[in-house]
Amino acid sequence: MASTKVTVIGAGSASFGLNTLGSLMRSKKLRGTHLALVDRNPETLGSMFRLAERLNRDWDAGMTLSQHTDHREALPGTRFVVSAIEVPPREQLWRMDYEIPLKYGVRQPYAENGGPGGFAHAARNIGPVLEIAHDMEALCPDAYFINFTNPMVRICDAINRYSRIKVIGLCHQIYAGYGMVAYVMAKELGIDVPDGPFSTHADPKYYPLVHNIARQAVKKVDIKAAGLNHFTWIVDIRDRATGEDLYPALRAAWQRMPAHIEPLTRRMLDAFGLMPVPGDEHLDEYLPWCSDPQTRPWEKYELELYDWERNARSRDDKHADIRKMGQGSLPIDALWETDSEGALEVIEAVAGAENEYHLAMNLPNQGQIRNLPANAIVETPAVITGMGPRALNMGSLPEGVAELLRRESCVGQLCVDAAVSGDRQLALQCLLLDPVITDLDVARAILNDYLTAYRQHLPQFWK
Repeated sequence: MASTKVTVIGAGSASFGLNTLGSLMRSKKLRGTHLALVDRNPETLGSMFRLAERLNRDWDAGMTLSQHTDHREALPGTRFVVSAIEVPPREQLWRMDYEIPLKYGVRQPYAENGGPGGFAHAARNIGPVLEIAHDMEALCPDAYFINFTNPMVRICDAINRYSRIKVIGLCHQIYAGYGMVAYVMAKELGIDVPDGPFSTHADPKYYPLVHNIARQAVKKVDIKAAGLNHFTWIVDIRDRATGEDLYPALRAAWQRMPAHIEPLTRRMLDAFGLMPVPGDEHLDEYLPWCSDPQTRPWEKYELELYDWERNARSRDDKHADIRKMGQGSLPIDALWETDSEGALEVIEAVAGAENEYHLAMNLPNQGQIRNLPANAIVETPAVITGMGPRALNMGSLPEGVAELLRRESCVGQLCVDAAVSGDRQLALQCLLLDPVITDLDVARAILNDYLTAYRQHLPQFWK
């Protein structure tokens, strides 16, 4: 494969940056690549760059390395931009996204990707992301923008509709679907389930078990899912050995599960006929039945909030480990197993004119889901080739499912339009159409509080 240039923006991230670095640098196909690491925080960038130098030397990766605090320095000659930027401080802002609506009796299920919090989160990130995309138009107009920043649909939609840059959105949430299938159908599939509690909630205590059984399931079943990121649905599931349609067996297996196992996913399967993929904590953000203060559905479905304090501490601990690895006082063997969540596979396939099947990719809808809006960002399987990604045609979704998705797609596009233009009326419409909001006055009050609290991040609304 000819040498290429990959620019990683947000490279100082303790999770994304570390996983991406380990994955790219172990690739034999990317020898000779120029890897440019970009982060506005010079301290975390320096730590990651020293680790990159160690990996380059110890793994004989054969890469050219550079570090930059300004992405514009890194973009010339770039063929792939990999980005997971977040306006900091991530946990503090996320907590505010949740607590501001709570003053008005609006308890969001999660406040990251949907609900009023999804508006605030997206609006903060859209400006910096579009700044990168517009600089790419001038400095590397043919490069791919590989996005990991949430809310995935809204960020990719902003790049797709407000720049000329080709965008690909990647997310590993499809494996939550594989994990649930593995747990529910363990007996039928011969899955070895270790001891321990099962949940797809964002809590590290659940991760090892879910990852273990999801890896087993990928070898035994093929899942085709379609919809929006964090709001996808299994449209087909088959036995890899026999080609048998496993949906009847999956539905029957769910009936045997204890009531506390992903209860919201089960209820949606019963009501709409398809199983949602992302697990209860992401699914709940887009549904109108998860935030009623009288019925308190978060108790019925055991919906847990994100632990902001624990995750902030965890990030600090990871940064300390990165410094030690870069200094040579901590082993680097574990980085050989890191997962780029698809970025490596996309880069290798496009740069090397390969044919790589990917389970879930976010791309503009060019007919891959027929009854969702054209050009909206949708998530389906795709094949990545030297021509770029080519999404699989998944046909039409059941109308009930499609209507849930159409509404969320509309909410997302209104959010993007408002964030780009600074139009408060569009922002209000975005909140009013969101399933979490049930009152006109409350929506306006939440919006006003958000725009005041985040004035430094959202100056376009104050012109």
